Amino acid sequence: MSEPSAGEQTVVSPDPTPTTSIDDAVAGLTFDAAGLVPAVVQDEGDGTVLMVAWMDAEAVRRTLATGRTWFWSRSRRQYWQKGETSGHVQHVRSVTADCDGDTLLVRVEQVGPACHTGTRSCFSHPLGSGS
Repeated sequence: MSEPSAGEQTVVSPDPTPTTSIDDAVAGLTFDAAGLVPAVVQDEGDGTVLMVAWMDAEAVRRTLATGRTWFWSRSRRQYWQKGETSGHVQHVRSVTADCDGDTLLVRVEQVGPACHTGTRSCFSHPLGSGS
């Protein structure tokens, strides 16, 4: 198998055979009743989970085609590109589907804070005693 060309993302689908076809990658995913999959966004460098957002098939296609993260806003019912207004962009390094193809792990190089509150990660509110 040849290496992906510049700007082309390698996607690991539920079938462990990597594919470079965006349409094949999207076809291998299992979307919920609303046509969405959760996307867990992780910092490639240190493994920090930065955020979780939702993608539909088109958001996955845009993410793979552009190398920047695109999501579907359930509240605004529109696409949004991370960093479009803030400048805190995410450069996609890999996208991997879980074994069921119904959740994505998006590894990124994060520029600036990932959370809309200005924190590095959206996960900064511990619950319970932390035992």
